[in-house]
Amino acid sequence: MKKFITLLALIIICNQSLFAQFFKYSNEFLNIGVGARGLGMSGAMVASTSDVTSAYWNPAGLALMDKKFDLGLMHSEYFAGIAKYDYAGVALPLQDKVKSRTLAFSLIRFGVDDIPNTLFLIEPDGSINYNNITSFSVADYAFLISYAQKLPIEGMRIGGNLKIVHRTAGDFAASWGMGIDAGLQYDKKKWKFGAVVKDITTTFNAWSYNFTAEEQAIFAQTNNLIPENSVELTAPQLIFGAGYEFSFSKNKISLLPEIDLDCTFDGQRNTLISGSFVSIDPKVGVEAGYKHIIYLRAGVGNFQHVTNIDSSRVLTVQPNMGVGIKLNSVSIDYALTNLGDLSGSLYSHVFSLRIAIDDKTKKN
Repeated sequence: MKKFITLLALIIICNQSLFAQFFKYSNEFLNIGVGARGLGMSGAMVASTSDVTSAYWNPAGLALMDKKFDLGLMHSEYFAGIAKYDYAGVALPLQDKVKSRTLAFSLIRFGVDDIPNTLFLIEPDGSINYNNITSFSVADYAFLISYAQKLPIEGMRIGGNLKIVHRTAGDFAASWGMGIDAGLQYDKKKWKFGAVVKDITTTFNAWSYNFTAEEQAIFAQTNNLIPENSVELTAPQLIFGAGYEFSFSKNKISLLPEIDLDCTFDGQRNTLISGSFVSIDPKVGVEAGYKHIIYLRAGVGNFQHVTNIDSSRVLTVQPNMGVGIKLNSVSIDYALTNLGDLSGSLYSHVFSLRIAIDDKTKKN
């Protein structure tokens, strides 16, 4: 009986194993990306990122920040506005004169709000009481504390994140988790190289559930699993990146292509290179700039093999594009993506704002 809309949202969360193990798509909201610049380039940012959003893409890039502070904000909506994704971050240098160390704080939220709770829509006598409908939110939060510094080796930087993850489903379920990311960048003339290990220590999410006796009875009547407290583990993820910066017309025009290889080790995935030990998902992005003011961006990623209705298999990709403008200390970026929609009929608009304030004490 299709009585309860709520069960559709809860089953996703409650369908966890009752013991700790790796989940293939654990904390997947942390793989969406932050900043319209990176999303416009399909996430090919590991080697070239150098602003406040580096805390997400590669924390080593924070060491390149030469501002007094860098503030980043982003808002986007997916699935026709049903899901909302928000990001805020700030990066601060730890030294006034030699800006070789940087500390950053980032907050990410991905959630669906105002979900109807229809568990008690039908009274015990079988009558429908719409006054019993309430609403709740399903939301994922991540708080990142990031640190980066330059190394004595010229062109080399390292960085890391401490991740605190909190996920909620109304009053029914909640989890807390923690993990660590580590990143490295190296520049050689116009070449840029980068590597990131996400969840290097294996990120965990400890789930706890809180259902009343009445709610448990409804679950039992509808043949749904009543979940128990459990621990969800996220396997490490390794990303390599390489890019090259071209300059034309006396440095008025710049061109920065980059390719990243996203390697996962949590079982076989539907990626371009798929295996039981490692699956590799390539991402290619390019950014063209004019006088460091106007930028055009494009990228492709999410290579997948899709089976058609006639059983034939085709390779699909997800194209993204974007544009940006930088006026003094303010950067406004826009990206057009079709996250999770291979048909191309549903696109998402992403806007981000970045404010980078120069250090007034810096000598010209």
